[in-house]
Amino acid sequence: MLTLTYQRRALRFNFPARTSRGALTEHVAYYVGLRDTSRPTLTGWGEAAPLAGLSLDYSPGFEKTVADFCRQFNQEGHAALTVAEAADLVPPTLPALRFALETAVLDLDGGGQHQLYTNTFSQGRAGLPINGLVWMGDAPFMRAQIRQKLAAGYACLKVKIGSLDSATELALLAEIRAEADASQLMLRVDANGAFSPAEAPARLAALARFNIHSIEQPIAAGQWPALAVLCRTSPIPVALDEELIGLTDPARQEALLEEVRPPYLVLKPTLLGGHAATRRWIALAQARGIGWWITSALESNVGLNAVAQLTGEYAVGDFAQGLGTGQLYDNNLAAPLRIDAGTLHYDPAGTWENVG
Repeated sequence: MLTLTYQRRALRFNFPARTSRGALTEHVAYYVGLRDTSRPTLTGWGEAAPLAGLSLDYSPGFEKTVADFCRQFNQEGHAALTVAEAADLVPPTLPALRFALETAVLDLDGGGQHQLYTNTFSQGRAGLPINGLVWMGDAPFMRAQIRQKLAAGYACLKVKIGSLDSATELALLAEIRAEADASQLMLRVDANGAFSPAEAPARLAALARFNIHSIEQPIAAGQWPALAVLCRTSPIPVALDEELIGLTDPARQEALLEEVRPPYLVLKPTLLGGHAATRRWIALAQARGIGWWITSALESNVGLNAVAQLTGEYAVGDFAQGLGTGQLYDNNLAAPLRIDAGTLHYDPAGTWENVG
């Protein structure tokens, strides 16, 4: 018989992580542990860590939601569970919890060793290229991050924009390009919906001279007609991010892609509803010739590992993914994940800190 419990962990940021929505100093994760009474020494772990101001399921009462779900799960008496069945147990309004339960099922099926899939990444035979993330802050703080990422050998940088004045942000981007041109460094920017539809064209035109690979969510979500115009006319390819959050109806997902026709999708399993939901978005994108990449969403190493191993199921080549946020916390769970020259690696023989 399967049983489900959870552990709470308050993750402390090494610095205030700023976006256009404000600054984060702490992020709470809930680890759900799935056990089988016939194999009492094994536990499959998954992470539910919804983001304030962004996740569909974030609320002050989320811990009660997790506790109630565990109680109901245990009362129902599940003898076995597939990943698809796990997804069906959690409503789409709780995407982080669905991601956590799917991950726990995969982990338990793999022997409780955080081995979720069998691919070159999870087996430690190949790394995943990732972008170096430059967080918002004052100019000296952002400049220091840029220099550190370039020195660390990243081939792709992603810069959060929208919090400083335009002239300062453009000057920072000019500094990056003075160090490395487009043949040496892919440069992405993420506005987190900071621009209005009226100002976006001018802001995008000003950014375009820096050979930007893409801009994530230039305007706030929910403005499909304006977003469609931007995707047609922008000198920088547009990537949808927040636009996908909460869009769980398959017909509406297809309607978005048909109306807006974005060049790229940014896929965050914690926010989209887990492994199966992310795979569906990828299938929809590939059927329409839309590019995509997978990104973590400030999870600890449990969630990051799950996102990375899911990414390893696809042939991403040297196209950078957004999987580098595990270094943000001073109390992250120790895990055999490492970043080397802008590439994320996993050692399946390495040691994991006990979740609980």
